[in-house]
Amino acid sequence: MTDAPVPPGNPARTRAGAIPAGPAGVPATPAQSPPAGPERPAVTVATYDDYALAQRAVDYLSDNGFPVQHSRIVGTDLRLVETILGRLTTGRAALAGTASGAWFGLLIGLLIGLFGTSNWLAVLAAAVAIGAVWGAVFGATAHAATGGRRDFTSRSTLRAAHYSVVVDEEFAEAARQLVTRLTWRASGAG
Repeated sequence: MTDAPVPPGNPARTRAGAIPAGPAGVPATPAQSPPAGPERPAVTVATYDDYALAQRAVDYLSDNGFPVQHSRIVGTDLRLVETILGRLTTGRAALAGTASGAWFGLLIGLLIGLFGTSNWLAVLAAAVAIGAVWGAVFGATAHAATGGRRDFTSRSTLRAAHYSVVVDEEFAEAARQLVTRLTWRASGAG
């Protein structure tokens, strides 16, 4: 099998085995990504301790006709926070597997029921039951295979200490005026 030449200037058409283009273009790692154009100078117009406040500021810019495509929200001082939800036992792992298996069985049962000619409800019930049993077996087995190294459930979130609203330098003064007006209104001074 020979590789076809890559057409110049068309990243969507790549050699065999490359990742095809998706809705947002051809995916690439940062090291592979060419700059999207010359890097434009940017200015921080506001900094918030909460993402919702930074989002509200950009929304306010948008509501007032500011060209928000020249802005971005930049989170700094990122940290991973893992919230422990509870103890994980083999029984709980089996129970979670039962629930996932039942949902998968429901999906399979619906697909078979749509295209089958037999008793639709019986097929659906059997698929849910079989999925639940296999889910429980796989859940318990997967937990037992960890050997007790992770006997808890958790949820991980990525958080930033600060969120800055950054705009291209040529739009900085207009953005600063609007953000000042938003802050003035939020303080109840007007």
